[in-house]
Amino acid sequence: MNASDYDDGSKALFPLPCTCQSLRRLTRLVTRIYDRELRKADIEITQFGLLTALAIVGEANQKTLSAGFAMDSTTLTRSLALLLKHRWIQVRPGKDRRERVFRLTEAGKRQILAAQSHWEEAERRLRDSMGRKDFRKLHSLVSEATIAAAEE
Repeated sequence: MNASDYDDGSKALFPLPCTCQSLRRLTRLVTRIYDRELRKADIEITQFGLLTALAIVGEANQKTLSAGFAMDSTTLTRSLALLLKHRWIQVRPGKDRRERVFRLTEAGKRQILAAQSHWEEAERRLRDSMGRKDFRKLHSLVSEATIAAAEE
C-alpha cells in the first residue's frame, strides 16, 4: 500500500495503530454527518444531546451532566453558555452557592422538535450506509465499550 492508494473519500483513511485513535476518527466523521443535518435547524449534535438529556431528566447540575456525557467541565461550560444564550435552557441556584441547576425552557422544547427530523435523517443516513444489522451492533458495542471504559 502506498500514498496513492489513499487519494479520496474512504480511500484516504489509513490504518491507525490503536483503538483510541480509530474511535476518535470515527466520532469526528459521525459528528460531521449529524452536524450537517442538524445545521438545517441551527443546532449542533452536542447542543442537541444536552437538550434531549435535559428533556429526559428534567433538571441537572453541571456535575451530573459532565459525568453523564463523560465531558470535560470546560467544554460543557461553553456548550451550556450557548444554550443559555439561545434561551433554550435556564439556570437556577442549587443547594449551595457554587451549584447551578439547568432545565429546558419552552424555547428549548421547540428547538428539539425543530431539530428532531434532522437528527432522524442523520440516523437514517448512517444506518443506511452501514446496514440495519451492523448499525444496531455498533450501537450495542459502543454502549458496552462506554460502560467498560467508565469502569477503568
